[in-house]
Amino acid sequence: MTEFLTERDKRTCYCAEVTEKYIGDEVCVMGWAQRQRDLGALIFIDLRDRTGIVQLAFDENSDREIFSKAFGVRAEYVLAARGVVRPRGEGAINPNLPTGKIEIFVKEMKILSAAQTPPFEVSDTRRVKEETALKYRYLDLKRPELQRNMKMRHDIARVIRQYFYENGFYEIETPMMIKSTPEGARDYLIPSRVHKGCFYALPQSPQIYKQLLMLAGFDRYFQLARCFRDEDLRADRQPEFTQIDIEMSFVTQEDIMKINEGLIARAFREVLGIEIPLPMKRMTYADAMNRYGTDKPDTRYGMELQDLSELLKDSSFPVFSSAIESGGSVRAIVAKNAASVLTRKEMDKLTEHAKGIGAHGLAYIRWVDDLPTCSFAKFTTEEELNELVRALGMERGDAAIFCADKNKVALPVLGAIRTILARKLNLIPEKQYDFLWITEFPFFEWNEETNHWDAMHHPFTMPLEECLPYLESDPGKVRARCYDMVLNGVELLSGSIRITDWTLQETMFRALGLTPEDIDRKFGFLVEAYKYGAPPHGGSAMGLDRLVMEMCGEDSLRDVVAFPKVQNASELMSQCPSRAEPSDLAALGISITEPEKNAEKG
Repeated sequence: MTEFLTERDKRTCYCAEVTEKYIGDEVCVMGWAQRQRDLGALIFIDLRDRTGIVQLAFDENSDREIFSKAFGVRAEYVLAARGVVRPRGEGAINPNLPTGKIEIFVKEMKILSAAQTPPFEVSDTRRVKEETALKYRYLDLKRPELQRNMKMRHDIARVIRQYFYENGFYEIETPMMIKSTPEGARDYLIPSRVHKGCFYALPQSPQIYKQLLMLAGFDRYFQLARCFRDEDLRADRQPEFTQIDIEMSFVTQEDIMKINEGLIARAFREVLGIEIPLPMKRMTYADAMNRYGTDKPDTRYGMELQDLSELLKDSSFPVFSSAIESGGSVRAIVAKNAASVLTRKEMDKLTEHAKGIGAHGLAYIRWVDDLPTCSFAKFTTEEELNELVRALGMERGDAAIFCADKNKVALPVLGAIRTILARKLNLIPEKQYDFLWITEFPFFEWNEETNHWDAMHHPFTMPLEECLPYLESDPGKVRARCYDMVLNGVELLSGSIRITDWTLQETMFRALGLTPEDIDRKFGFLVEAYKYGAPPHGGSAMGLDRLVMEMCGEDSLRDVVAFPKVQNASELMSQCPSRAEPSDLAALGISITEPEKNAEKG
């Protein structure tokens, strides 16, 4: 039978707060029964709340009604218990719990809510299939690891807000229902009932609004902004996410980078007790790609890419020579002491992976015995092989992997192989935080599907001054005043200095292939705003979810988001998205066209 709280039933402390200092005191605790242990004359209940566990005790001195009630308690019953704190017996101390030296001898107890047998043991959801855990996410969230992660997320958000308040930022909310503008991913659209046939978009970011706030004179803005992108999911991506969004006026790129470095240092110091050395390291986009094959390199380990194009330009191996002749290159990475691990079978697996991400194949050298061997032996002499081994700095026991192709293929392919090998060879040190700024990104990237230039970041980014002459004549040469913060191979932040000259902004739109009609339709209000005095400004957006994931030491955003989506952007618990009622669709002027079923083969 369910019992109810009264004014007398006041919780005096949380479960994990009941330590030895409370011995002899009467306390009232409330929470969920983790488990009940019936030892005949003794009953113990582990009571759990968000802080941890405390042990409730019932024995021959307990009131018979209370003892009988404790006998009937099962996992996940919600209880309120009042009793006296006493030390545990000598052999009953649990050194793994903050409350392991005490227990509460219960004098009064109420069952506030009974519970059915849960589909899995709440304390052990690591052994449950992920689909089941997410279906019952409200139970999965009771797991101590997730409770810790949610608390850390709260602590990080608290530090963030306090830091920006202290540094003169205004916290300003921007709209969630906005005009659809191209920002790199598909928009989630919301149909309007009043304006039939018209749609709002959920913001991919508050980009345009925060720039308008600078034009309005607010000078320093921040927001923990909810953002939405309709794109394929992965471990560090969700369709809805939170950005630590900032914008600043009358500043340089250095000012923005410095304020973000200060935020990171403050968060790690106050939440983890770790000092992050400042200033952070820096690397240009070109250097990052050439050395690591990615614009978000993990610099906790070496195995950097090497360019062997000059040495191999006259190679008799046609894969190497033809790649160089066609304007590409031959790149390689050396895995130290890995030749015995990277067997021919393992090399074949790496080659198949490389083919899956765009390469034609891989070549390799393995130095297992006295002499090195390679996959292209019939195209090279012993002398040429030894020269190549010397150039790579290889020693006995090492393995080298080559990719010969256009740079846009060879670099990212070897960058991906480098990451795979680092995990396979256990090269990645734990509990090390390597921060890095990546600067001078290309402004444009060529879209082979549409045959025109796209903005690598967004079209409001300021180009480097020396690149302005190439905006329309040679877009591939244009570099941007933008910057990414990378942590251990994860992009945490992206930002830029913004264009404030409306004539330059229109030139940029034209370089992206937008017609005057396109510009007016998509960005007319922004271009118009620039005509009324725009201060120099810039900003950044840091992924709060990714920051929390890294600080918690997790591999997936699902472990730091309360109610995450799965790979197909659905939520298993509430089973969204779901069908709308016909009457709701009719009010919006929308009809659903079902996809035609494939005709049966006859």
